[in-house]
Amino acid sequence: MMTRRTFAGALGAAVLAAVAGPALSHHSFAMFNQREIMTLQGTVLEFQWTNPHAFIELEERRGNSTRHWSIELNSPNNLARYGWRRNSLVSGERITLRMNPLRDGSPGGLFLDLTKADGTVLDSGLPKNGQPVNVPQF
Repeated sequence: MMTRRTFAGALGAAVLAAVAGPALSHHSFAMFNQREIMTLQGTVLEFQWTNPHAFIELEERRGNSTRHWSIELNSPNNLARYGWRRNSLVSGERITLRMNPLRDGSPGGLFLDLTKADGTVLDSGLPKNGQPVNVPQF
């Protein structure tokens, strides 16, 4: 027979497991060097308005070479709070984008903001002062 104490302990463990699972599945931004800001000029190949994070696939041309970049943004829900919409970017559009690069040097990064050819600025809402966000502190 289950006592109140045993029941309360089991209930507490169940609640803890239910809350901890989703929290552990979300990654931090530790893979990005948030103390460095890079600026890219390029052409939007694709804008992915997807959960849990949106992405900009960008082609940067330097001289005779091109490089494909995959830039991670916040969730569509959070981006919408800053004026973003599903159609905020279209393939073929030229942009200047600022981001925190990946620590391993791969062509990717964490989106900070961008300026479109017409002067429109789209922002992430993330700090741009080198102050890391969502990074575990040890």
